[in-house]
Amino acid sequence: MSAAEHPLGVLIVDDEPLARARLARQLQTINGCQLLGEAADGESALQQLDSLDPDLLLLDIEMPGENGLQLATQITNRPNPPAIIFCTAHDEFALPAFAVAASGYLLKPVNVEQLAQAIAQARRLSKPQRQALHTQVPQHASGRRQIKAVSRRGVQLLDVDDIRCFIAEDKYVIAHHSGGETVLDESLKELEAEFGERFVRVHRNAIVAVDFIAGLQKGGDGYRVTLAGIALTPVVSRRLLAGIKSLLAEMA
Repeated sequence: MSAAEHPLGVLIVDDEPLARARLARQLQTINGCQLLGEAADGESALQQLDSLDPDLLLLDIEMPGENGLQLATQITNRPNPPAIIFCTAHDEFALPAFAVAASGYLLKPVNVEQLAQAIAQARRLSKPQRQALHTQVPQHASGRRQIKAVSRRGVQLLDVDDIRCFIAEDKYVIAHHSGGETVLDESLKELEAEFGERFVRVHRNAIVAVDFIAGLQKGGDGYRVTLAGIALTPVVSRRLLAGIKSLLAEMA
């Protein structure tokens, strides 16, 4: 069914009245959202959580008393917790925020386009699915589950399981994923060392996700590896070609 038939119930939790009012106005412009209530602190939020049963919390971090991270930890330990999008003025809490299974992390002043995008992402999973995602054991034990990227648009957390490849360009590394591409302030060498069980080097400037390798194609510039879900086809160096062919044979 459509979002209009099942609107997403939202609870805003922020100690600043102006911040709550801004988010409330923005929610009015986003299809499929219904503002259920507002809370100025953690205690009030917990009370309204029980009475309103929201699908989504827009949650500040620095508040009097129990902060947003502490509140989120309590909430995510409940059965069928709501999705949580943090809305904060500080970028340094991004990794702790996603450690408690946040669906999004937006920097104030939040703009409506970023809010709509974060809500759309949170909407993709039902409450039971989010709970299962929070409690399940990761398939891959090594490395982070998410990578932090900071830009003028705010803080973005990329799911490593969604990244097809990392490509080094000039001083930066670009992560290519189902949502497009994101510039990272990390080196390809460091990423390869961390995610070596999940990514394989195909070129001095590229490592690709083993799970997304679809095949090899030969062109005028040599061989390229094709990756499921994206059009980009990284070049395979002659030195590494035999190893990639061997890997594809094992996967067949």
